[in-house]
Amino acid sequence: MPNLLYKNASFHYSDQGNGPVLLLLHGFLEDLSMWDDIVNSFKQTHRVICLDLLGHGKTENLGYIHTMEAQAQLIHFLLDHLDISQCSIVGHSMGGYIALAFTELFPEMVQGICLMNSTALADTEEKKHNRDRGINAVKQNHKIFIRLAIPNLFSEENRSVFTSEIKSITQSALKMSQQGIIAALEGMKVRKDQSHLLGKKEFPILMIIGRKDPALDYDSLIDQVNKYALNHVIFDDGHMSHIENISALKMTLSNWYPILKNVSP
Repeated sequence: MPNLLYKNASFHYSDQGNGPVLLLLHGFLEDLSMWDDIVNSFKQTHRVICLDLLGHGKTENLGYIHTMEAQAQLIHFLLDHLDISQCSIVGHSMGGYIALAFTELFPEMVQGICLMNSTALADTEEKKHNRDRGINAVKQNHKIFIRLAIPNLFSEENRSVFTSEIKSITQSALKMSQQGIIAALEGMKVRKDQSHLLGKKEFPILMIIGRKDPALDYDSLIDQVNKYALNHVIFDDGHMSHIENISALKMTLSNWYPILKNVSP
């Protein structure tokens, strides 16, 4: 998997398969490896692009704060380097926030968005306060923060079911720098409300919701679905649909993506 330089920072990405372009954006404390199962399912028929976002995986930091717009600019740089003019985007959690920021900046490049365990709403004041608490905890000991945060992304009953997966994700996240974690938390805290983008019908939008998602307010997600008449799928588990509901997720994406199967990149 190659690396590129962007603003003197090295970033890491993968580019597999041929066909319509599917861009996969990971979430907070994750890296591009979270998509391995999805990539293997789609690379026979699609060109699948993944990257480690700023401060995550093997990608370096750019500063104290990584805004969603800064992440979107990195993605634009990558797509331009790969000579890709259009793509469909699946964004998990923070990756969904970044997908919306990218859509606002570069609408002509977006063919479809799947918000997976994500929301178009900005942080509430309570959520911003919790981000600040998280930042303080990271400054005290970022490794303890990671070890506590990862299990809490799963539904309560699944924390004992997916112990090996939780261990693996935690081990990968422990390689992140303290500054990378803080920069992401700061960026998510100040992100804009992007719900106005959900009302645009230039391309299909799919929302994947976990009924027992500990990280997102279920009722607010349903409100978005109803207000904007969004296509959506509800799983009965937590925030980590690519693990807790992987078979159903692959089927859901396969059923959604053929809307664009005849569109050339």
